[in-house]
Amino acid sequence: MNKARKQIIESSEISEVREVVLGGFPQKIMLDGKRKSNPVVICLHGGPGSPIPFSVGCRGMFPEITEKLTLVCWDQLGCGINNRPIDDSFKIESFVGMTRDLVKEIRKLFPDNKLYLFGVSWGSMLAALTAAEEAPFIDGVVTYGQVLCDMTFNDEVYGALESSEMPAGKKKKLAEMKKTHSVQNAKEIMAYIRKYTEGYVCKSGKSAPVAAMLSGLLNSPDYRFKDFKAVMINGYMKNSSLIKELLELDLRDTLSKIKIPYKIIQGDTDIVTSTRAIEVFLSESKNENIGFVKVKNSGHMAGEEAMERIIEEIVKMTEE
Repeated sequence: MNKARKQIIESSEISEVREVVLGGFPQKIMLDGKRKSNPVVICLHGGPGSPIPFSVGCRGMFPEITEKLTLVCWDQLGCGINNRPIDDSFKIESFVGMTRDLVKEIRKLFPDNKLYLFGVSWGSMLAALTAAEEAPFIDGVVTYGQVLCDMTFNDEVYGALESSEMPAGKKKKLAEMKKTHSVQNAKEIMAYIRKYTEGYVCKSGKSAPVAAMLSGLLNSPDYRFKDFKAVMINGYMKNSSLIKELLELDLRDTLSKIKIPYKIIQGDTDIVTSTRAIEVFLSESKNENIGFVKVKNSGHMAGEEAMERIIEEIVKMTEE
């Protein structure tokens, strides 16, 4: 850990890792903030099982955020510092329940602070379902790459792949995969999206500093090497139940009934969690609690511009 990061941690009123029980499992969370009186943001990472960039190992890494907000980071059960096998007995509701428990734990620690959720991709689903059930405890939500419905198996994805430079043999295979919405087919189509489209990463956008983020985790005061390794290779490797549920999930009704401020940020080339589908949904739902921001030159994976806009929108919401 470098001196600048050590100084940031030492000058913060709250900077610690503590253990809480979520869904019946003891788990570690990180709290990091300059002042205890600042608004609190619980970060819900994507994946499932991808705790980047906001993880238990990032204490002292984001002073531009922790100057104004207290970050609560949780490596969801099965990855990072909370790594363990996630078998097919785990369901989406298992993780929604853990998220609800986390909200209640943080509310006990900060009874007078404003409390927000920030969810990315898979985490946006946890944020939506938790906000619908625990609205009295939460002051607002910001998401990037909002899960909505009909993921992977939809006409937008098919059209993008069919008009791409994907080899003819794979296009023929895609035509067959459309008929069977299996987890294996979904994983293969996601790999096609990543390789042949800008659905994940927009080529004209500037990438987020992933190498610097990984270096920060590798030099974390709270991670051991096994925790760093479990950011990428972890307990989700053999799980299929969560992806299967995610493919069948429809959050339109849930989002249409949201009663607290809820800001959806989307990359303009995202077809993984379709930006076009979000725009259509919002035009039809007329829920005035939901705001929308589209970031140019950004895909499902937030680039540098998207990361800046995410931070801007979170801070803006806490100041309103």
